[in-house]
Amino acid sequence: MRKVVYCLNMSLDGFVEDAKGSLDWSNPDEELHRFFNEQEREFDLQLYGRRIYEGMAAHWTTAHTNTSAPAHEIEYARIWQSIPKIVFSKTLQQVGANARLVSDNIAEEVSALKAQPGKDMVVCGAGIAASFMQLDLIDEFRPIIHPVVLGGGKPMFPPLDKLINLRLIDTRRFGSGVVQLRYQRVAQA
Repeated sequence: MRKVVYCLNMSLDGFVEDAKGSLDWSNPDEELHRFFNEQEREFDLQLYGRRIYEGMAAHWTTAHTNTSAPAHEIEYARIWQSIPKIVFSKTLQQVGANARLVSDNIAEEVSALKAQPGKDMVVCGAGIAASFMQLDLIDEFRPIIHPVVLGGGKPMFPPLDKLINLRLIDTRRFGSGVVQLRYQRVAQA
């Protein structure tokens, strides 16, 4: 069965955006960006909410044409473009190339996707991940923790009605001081 994996950059104090909605604090160096490129190859489906999809599509749809961009960013753009996307939104009317819009029945849709053959899927964005957590749809959590304290902003994890038990399965440290943690869900008794 395919897994749903939640990967996102966050500050040491647990925020994915600063108080102004900026992501500038998480600008990856080449080592971390190349890791992101390799990590994206592990997935054959990206699951987005409207807001993060619009931001990613606005940049990565044409980023490969920027002749002054570093090779690792052009590579990421091509990887991003090649992976099919599902965008969960009640307000969008259409999505771009290699994407499909789903407006309701998140749990039903994701459960059906999990039952299909293929690589794991990645849920992209704290907003949609919050819905996935409420519906018990995330199987693995991979926070990428940056050595910065933002003091506020958008949290990676929403308030939850119930505990999610996890087991640490891997860690990775980068030269910049960024650390990735990998946790699997532990089955509830």
